[in-house]
Parts: sequence; C-alpha cells; structure tokens
Amino acid sequence: MSMQLRFLSTGMFESNCYVVGNNGEGIIIDPGSKASSIINLVEEMKLDIKYILLTHAHIDHMCSLDEVRSSLGAKVMVHEADAPALTDEILNGSALFAIGRTFKEADILLEDQYNFEVGGMKFNIIHTPGHSPGCICIKTGNALFTGDTLFRMSVGRTDLGKGSHRDLMDSIKNKLMVLDDNVIVYPGHGESSTIGFERENNPYIR
Repeated sequence: MSMQLRFLSTGMFESNCYVVGNNGEGIIIDPGSKASSIINLVEEMKLDIKYILLTHAHIDHMCSLDEVRSSLGAKVMVHEADAPALTDEILNGSALFAIGRTFKEADILLEDQYNFEVGGMKFNIIHTPGHSPGCICIKTGNALFTGDTLFRMSVGRTDLGKGSHRDLMDSIKNKLMVLDDNVIVYPGHGESSTIGFERENNPYIR
C-alpha cells in the first residue's frame, strides 16, 4: 500500500497539518494552516476527505477547522477529554492570544484504542494525555502522528491549561516507547523522526 502523505506548516505557530490518503480517500490531521491552503492540497491530491482529526483541541492545531469541515463535508474527530475545548475559548487557548475563537462540536468522540479505516488504511488511536487531557497519537502502518506529545529531541509543554508533566512522561514511556524503533514520528511542530532515534537521543526520555 502506497500511502499518500503531505503536510503544511504554514499556520499559527507553524503547527503541522497533515493530509493522509489512499485509494482516493483521506483524512486531515490538525487543520492549523490556512483553510484555502489545506483545501488546495486536498484537491491536488484528489482525495475525498472522510475525517478531520484533532491530536488535541488547541487553537494552533485547529484554527481552520470549521471552514475546512464545511468545505469538504468531513466529520470531525477529537478525544472525549478535549471535546469541551472546541466550544470554549479559554480551554482551546485562543483567549490567551486575544482572538477568542470557538468551533462547532465534534461529530465523533474518540477514546483509547479506537480504530477506523479510510481508503484501506487502518488507523489506531492512542490516548496520550499530558500536553492536554485529550491528547492522542494516531498510528497507521509505520507512521505515528504525535501532535504535541512527542517532538524530535523534545516533548510537549505541560504549562498550559490542564497539562500534566507526569501524565505526559507516562504516556511517552508506556505508550510510545513500546513501539518499534522504525516507526516514523510525524509531530505537531518541527521535523519528523523515529521512535528509535528518540529512544536513544531525546534528552527528556533517556
């Protein structure tokens, strides 16, 4: 299976927005770039977007959510613990930046080990609380989308809202570091990595 994978990092705080597809169907992970850029990329990839997934409900990862949702007719998925942040400018962090944004509620609430399929690709949800209570990582094949849980040589911050450093480290050690070395990490900010590289080199984990 040759998965299509493209990303944009042009949005607020340069968060990464991923478009993942196969057999003409796809998903969007974290629509934090300009809505027009995301929609253009989807058209270029010739994909019918089934779902928009939020790795967590912070403003920099979803500022184009409602525009992209209404334009593409896709269903929005978020972990149940972060669902309230969609409609709350304090919880989603937009109030911090004096832009006070709220969004329509999600269509599907996720929990740990939720599975779904799009275009023949199987996706598995791994609940990784810490950066926020409802942070998730999304695994398909050898690819792991880690949002703001794990970065190349770093980990997510826990000083925002309901963050917890203890929960974050627990999530990383017990849910991510148990994965194979060759799993490719696609984070919410910055460049990609692998589980093996982070296991050996990430100063927060060693």
